[in-house]
Amino acid sequence: MRLLRQALGSRRGLILLGLAAAWLLWQAWLFAVAPAKIAAGFPERARVNAVITLPFAPERFHILVFQRYGRVSGTEGNSVELRSIDRSQLGAIARLYWVRRIEPLQQGG
Repeated sequence: MRLLRQALGSRRGLILLGLAAAWLLWQAWLFAVAPAKIAAGFPERARVNAVITLPFAPERFHILVFQRYGRVSGTEGNSVELRSIDRSQLGAIARLYWVRRIEPLQQGG
């Protein structure tokens, strides 16, 4: 309690507390909007294939991040095809702020 009182009494402490609060709000917002980014229609099996849409053309960084979750099989425009994703990881992918939409990859696509 004394540490908190000291932090609230100094400018540096207030800035750090403000930054921590802003970060927590940002994380809460990402968590809240993630389910809306995931389209319906994913099969009920453990591993799924998806098309992930970004607001820009994906770069190497984005491909490397997606490879943590599954196998990147290609890109087209602003979309990345990701295969063999653990279904439980769709939410984690949707929480990335630069992901706009996650849809099931159609067979033959």
